[in-house]
Amino acid sequence: MAPTVHLVRHAEGYHNLCKENQQLRDPDLTPLGEQQCDDLRTVFPFHDKVTHLTASPIRRTLWTCLHAFEPAVRKGIKVLALPSAQEVSALPCDTGSDRDKLMAEFEPLVELALCDDAWNVKTPGSTYHPNLANLEARAKKTRRWLRELATEAGDDGHLVLVTHGGILHFITEVFDAPNKGENARTGWANAEYRSYHFVDESKQDTNATMKETEESQRRRHAIPMTETVKMEVKTAWVASLKMMLQKEADEAAHAAAAAAQNAAPQNGAKRVDGS
Repeated sequence: MAPTVHLVRHAEGYHNLCKENQQLRDPDLTPLGEQQCDDLRTVFPFHDKVTHLTASPIRRTLWTCLHAFEPAVRKGIKVLALPSAQEVSALPCDTGSDRDKLMAEFEPLVELALCDDAWNVKTPGSTYHPNLANLEARAKKTRRWLRELATEAGDDGHLVLVTHGGILHFITEVFDAPNKGENARTGWANAEYRSYHFVDESKQDTNATMKETEESQRRRHAIPMTETVKMEVKTAWVASLKMMLQKEADEAAHAAAAAAQNAAPQNGAKRVDGS
């Protein structure tokens, strides 16, 4: 039997409630999100088989992992924070907290060794700036990380990665249609889990391609897509993503320009010394 990777979208955070809340930096889970963690913990049937816990270093994913997979945490399994699995956009809600803050909040339950001081920098030119090449590269890096851990876990291993709705499409390389709703950007529901195997267990596949298990597809009543349909959906999804990211960049630039203009001294304004 091949090792199984369970991919999980985080439970509901305050940024999911309305577009305005996307300006919150690294927000908390809502009370409903905490309940979703409890519900996931109840229905997830593989707690006794979990060998590794991993998560994006964003606070809502770390808390989802700690709450929903508490049985593994109680056994002493630490959550490995993977910076490559952080969310797609550079919005404040998708920009993580500084490492020192995360250490104070989550150690010793979370291992933050992979988070350097630049892990939450998403400016142009940075590793985590949201462009298509970067997103595909770090999704591949995440899959390769998971494959290494799966090799360590052995054939009976069960690994968990708690991450985000946007980057999950890049990790799985399946771009299913977004859920309905004003703020929906993903086909994954909050606190949803899906299960995967690596297509090539020999590590010869440098892409570390993953495929959803038949059991997982049945569980969520998924309709398999042909390769042609997958490509068509991906093309449309990526085009929409590019438009969204450009819009966010334009809005951020406009806000920065407005802030700079408001901060600049006005013509004829007196200095503090009265001159």
